[in-house]
Amino acid sequence: MASGSTHTSHGHEEPHPLVGHLVPYSTLFATGFALLVLTVVTVAARYIDLGEANIYLAIGIAVVKATLVSLFFMHLRWDRPFNLMVLVGSMLFVVLMMVFCMMDVGQYEVSLNKGNAPFVQSYLETNAPFAPIAGK
Repeated sequence: MASGSTHTSHGHEEPHPLVGHLVPYSTLFATGFALLVLTVVTVAARYIDLGEANIYLAIGIAVVKATLVSLFFMHLRWDRPFNLMVLVGSMLFVVLMMVFCMMDVGQYEVSLNKGNAPFVQSYLETNAPFAPIAGK
């Protein structure tokens, strides 16, 4: 027998080992349908005025969609718990970073100038509009 052959001494081929987890089509189609429905809900939520709650609704829907993709399309539902823990930990750190950024923006929001910078505004009020430079 040649080296690298998959035949055993009985003449049968060895089965190929499965890599990953096989997901039934019904689960994949149900997940895809749920993602499509949530996309329609996201677009519909755009036309509902909830004030400040609109952003929280959009982020909530996005989190549900990301969870569905992670669990079923990335097979984290059937993977080792450590990988799920790494994903959840990463998401928590992103949320923590966003909270710190929002706190920082909130600190400087009261000192923001509306319109132009003060130097530019004073220049525009005292001088004529910009004219093209002669010779160029």
